[in-house]
Amino acid sequence: MQLQRKNRLRATALGVIAVSSALALTACGSDNNSGGSTGGNGGTTTGAASAVKCDGAKGQLLASGSSAQKNAMDLWVKNYMAACKDAQINYKSSSSGEGIVGFTQGTVAFAGSDSPLNPQQVTDSKKVCSGGGQGINLPMVGGPIAIGFHVEGVDSLVLDAPTLAKIFNGKITKWNDEAIAKLNQGAKLPDLAIQAFHRSEDSGTTENLTKYLAATAKSDWTYAPAKKWAAPGGLAASGSAGVAASVKQTNGAIGYFELSYAASQSIKTVDINTGASAPVKASSANASTAIAAAKVAGTGKDLALKLDYTTKADNAYPIVLVTYEVACDKGNKAATLPAVKSFLSYAASADGQKLLTDASYAPIPAEINAKVVDAINSLS
Repeated sequence: MQLQRKNRLRATALGVIAVSSALALTACGSDNNSGGSTGGNGGTTTGAASAVKCDGAKGQLLASGSSAQKNAMDLWVKNYMAACKDAQINYKSSSSGEGIVGFTQGTVAFAGSDSPLNPQQVTDSKKVCSGGGQGINLPMVGGPIAIGFHVEGVDSLVLDAPTLAKIFNGKITKWNDEAIAKLNQGAKLPDLAIQAFHRSEDSGTTENLTKYLAATAKSDWTYAPAKKWAAPGGLAASGSAGVAASVKQTNGAIGYFELSYAASQSIKTVDINTGASAPVKASSANASTAIAAAKVAGTGKDLALKLDYTTKADNAYPIVLVTYEVACDKGNKAATLPAVKSFLSYAASADGQKLLTDASYAPIPAEINAKVVDAINSLS
């Protein structure tokens, strides 16, 4: 217990370091994500922020939540604030759980969450969305949850759902285990202990990964999907940045985080054997293939999606997430409503969505995104 506690403290400390380094590693991160503003205000601008329409937005807009979308949010905030000098967007990258708490308590104008509001959270949102309003889910960022690994001498790795489940619940403990070797014939797998890292805090990324494991490895993953990590053992790290940093620095490590973190830190990722004609790589294009098959499960302006984690379609990467921006459909505060609509409109625009592929995310499919734009326009 004492050793495990020390490992957890060490991994959490790595997460703190990684949060700072992630800004430097992100190709076009925000120059000022919490302070002053730059650019011009008014109509449509030219250059990198040509799609930004300020529409009278001014003052400070506070938002928080999902760390999965942090690198995308950095890009959006930078471009938006370059165009709208009178508006200041302050997005705190923490976790989906913290974002939703902030939203239902009325301390943020919108929240980022990697899973849609549950019924209790919808009820709680009605207390802050005045005039009969409630929180709605607006899918804004898609992408693969990469399974990153660091095993010296191993450059590529294929795993399937049952093997992943056994790795993350501690039933497979060595990299040369027979189950791993069978999926990687010819690979020189070392007799090395597996160090499996998971998120230390409530996380929508964790929930989406465990939805995948629960749907595809039912006999090996017996825990209900949840934001809180439920399996025994393993090592904990704070945020996607913390898990990624821990994997990069630890020989024998494996962990899960958004592909943008793997890309920015040159972390190798696992190909998933889904039963398709070939193992599927974690990529923006392959995630888009999977997300395009999602169905809208919400009603009215709520656009919560139902993902198919059991897909066996070729080139469909199954471990995906969709990050939602959660906002009031009506009853938004008058002081921040123009900025909320203006900023989210930019994020959902063709230019805003194009940035996602460049940052190793996946754009929201056009048919669904058109509904998102309509819902944003109707916010009141």
